[in-house]
Amino acid sequence: MERTVVRCAEGHVFSTASFPMQQAERLGPGRLVRCPRCARLRSVVPVALEKQ
Repeated sequence: MERTVVRCAEGHVFSTASFPMQQAERLGPGRLVRCPRCARLRSVVPVALEKQ
């Protein structure tokens, strides 16, 4: 299962194995995922990783 690095609305960066409906264009890139740092459901967006 592929992991996705995301940033929550509070600015915490973490990876998640479940980032549902990535292909749903009409919903935009944000999803609700439980943040492990603040332990709440937060809106998260994928983080663009820099290739070195």
